[in-house]
Amino acid sequence: MIETQGLSKYYGDFIAVENLNITIREGEVVAFLGPNGAGKSTTMKMLTGYLAPSSGTAKICGMEVAHNREKVANRIGYLPENGPLYDEMTPHKLLNFFADARSMDKDTKIERINQVVEQCAISTVLNKPIGKLSRGFRQRVGMANVLLHEPDVLIMDEPTAGLDPNQVLEVRKTIKDLGKTILLSTHILQEVPEMADRIILIDQGRLVFEGTPADLKDEPSLDSWFNRLTA
Repeated sequence: MIETQGLSKYYGDFIAVENLNITIREGEVVAFLGPNGAGKSTTMKMLTGYLAPSSGTAKICGMEVAHNREKVANRIGYLPENGPLYDEMTPHKLLNFFADARSMDKDTKIERINQVVEQCAISTVLNKPIGKLSRGFRQRVGMANVLLHEPDVLIMDEPTAGLDPNQVLEVRKTIKDLGKTILLSTHILQEVPEMADRIILIDQGRLVFEGTPADLKDEPSLDSWFNRLTA
């Protein structure tokens, strides 16, 4: 569902991502880890077509992103960190707006809005201004929006950043219950074994580890990797 081959991004002499080769299978939830500046957000932007790679390829559902941006956009949902929401709108108006932007017919729009409202548990705030919502509810509204068009692949950048412990549990449960192919970036290492089937760890734009949480059994914890990389 997600595949990169030799994926690289350079800014002059600066290496943001270099020769990244990853494969994510259907239904997998993969945690994308690395210290600040490791290249995670750059990689995600190339996967979504927001950035063009300097070299190499990125594929979503078998389609090369660079040559199929519109088709790929219909197959993915992208939730960036602090994703943009219109504070003056209610969640219901926001979902209607984006359903219309995607040219959904009336019946499909009503059905999908009802489904994502239930899926993301936002019925209690559906008619409140988004600007008045807690960060946890804002994240759920953002998630409802990226699920609206029934994407096959979800790419999430720090979906639990800045949330309190209860909100983290709620968002984590929502993600686990989605049943989608998911690549998510996170700095909260403790939640990785609870959410992810596999881990991809990069540093300075390069792959340094790929495997399951169980593959790290010889390490004291995931923190040891970060300590090693940031030392």
